[in-house]
Amino acid sequence: MNVKEAINLRRAYRSLESVEISDEIITELAKSAQLAPSCFNNQPWRYIFVRDKEMLKSIHGTLTKTNKWVELSSLIIAVYSDKNLDCIIRERNYYLFDTGIATGFIILRATELGLVAHPIAGFNEEAVKRVLGVPEEMRLITLIIIGKHSKELNNLLLDKQKSIEHQRPERKKIDEFISIDTHK
Repeated sequence: MNVKEAINLRRAYRSLESVEISDEIITELAKSAQLAPSCFNNQPWRYIFVRDKEMLKSIHGTLTKTNKWVELSSLIIAVYSDKNLDCIIRERNYYLFDTGIATGFIILRATELGLVAHPIAGFNEEAVKRVLGVPEEMRLITLIIIGKHSKELNNLLLDKQKSIEHQRPERKKIDEFISIDTHK
């Protein structure tokens, strides 16, 4: 699979089934982030790979009601950083951008490995940080939910979630988000 194929296959599915998460899978995903570009090579990203069943249950308790489907995931990756770990150039904080690139690499590698890697925002940041022992000054940016896509609709999905599970959500037209040479 090449990068273009991984980009085209990547989907934030919610119907998941359990899959064995080996140390090798975690290493593969981590190596992808390791090679991502960052300002002055600071590599400000930090990840906690959670596969322990009890730890996963503790994280489930911090999620919004719309993320009940996460309970069938096999791995949750906590993505966090701090602005002081990366460049701040003329008030431009690069840590979120650089961590986003590295996280995108993880998502594409997971896709290549036949996994779903679904980043979510529906969680209580402070509660997750307490569960995982993430230092208070760090910013918990997202949780990436990892599992294997199930062709069967997950009963934990809300009706709206079920209706969009089998088709890719509509994307903006390219001319809606790019300009050439100057802002239009």
